[in-house]
Amino acid sequence: MLKTIKLIYQTAKIRLGFLIMACTLAGIAVSPGNELSFWQVLVLSLAVLVSSSVSGAFNQFYERDLDAHMKRTRGRAFVTGEFSANWYWLTAIPVLLIVSVVAAALVTNVAAAIYIFLGAFTYGIVYTVWLKKRTWMNIVIGGLSGSFAVMAGAAATEATLAPAPLILAMVLFLWTPPHFWALAFACKEDYAAAGVPMLPVIVSETLSTGTILTHAILLVVLSLLPVWYGMSWIYFIGALSGGGIFVYACIRLYLEPSVPQAWRTFAASIVQLGLLLVAAMLDHVLLA
Repeated sequence: MLKTIKLIYQTAKIRLGFLIMACTLAGIAVSPGNELSFWQVLVLSLAVLVSSSVSGAFNQFYERDLDAHMKRTRGRAFVTGEFSANWYWLTAIPVLLIVSVVAAALVTNVAAAIYIFLGAFTYGIVYTVWLKKRTWMNIVIGGLSGSFAVMAGAAATEATLAPAPLILAMVLFLWTPPHFWALAFACKEDYAAAGVPMLPVIVSETLSTGTILTHAILLVVLSLLPVWYGMSWIYFIGALSGGGIFVYACIRLYLEPSVPQAWRTFAASIVQLGLLLVAAMLDHVLLA
């Protein structure tokens, strides 16, 4: 039983789902709209977590043949046969997605539900099915899934067009490519063997690491702008400190491109986003 739960946790990428859920909570935190009740926040958060998890499960279901060619992913349950790629999954995935979208619509509003659906659709279909093996722009466009999570939070408060959540959504859009390109740099041989045209696979190290650094600088500068739209010193410190860690790692990667430094840059991107999102939520909870 415990093994099955662990396999579901890994297959549905629930750890990533919690990060996407945090993006929604940060979207609520930076939005100047209506205050949500505890139950609205809880249901919306769970809806985002479930929708993200089912799109993650579909990603592993669909990519099981591709995953078999990569050292990093060949131990996944659909590759090893611990999970069978059968119609049960193709039934459960859309049903759970529909339940999460409907729950969000009923408890908050239709706009928030649409953003939740768009996030899952972007990752599960646009990125996984349409773009991943066709273009290096795969993760650039796929990065919209994180942006939609932020916008779901903003829409729930009826502040979709407020500057702060729009800026945070753009930060997420800019964050996703360098995060995954750092991973792709560390696993270039894997991606090349699987025929996935990630940027570090198809261009020089100088160009790929320079592009990662450029994205990092842009997103960090952009992440500071919500201070001019109502966020306080707590948010500023989180954005600046996390951004400094990420940019420093990207500079090191550009100057000394190597697999170990790529992994450190990948980790730094997670630290940056984590500090940014936590700071946004603390800012709202402590100083709102």
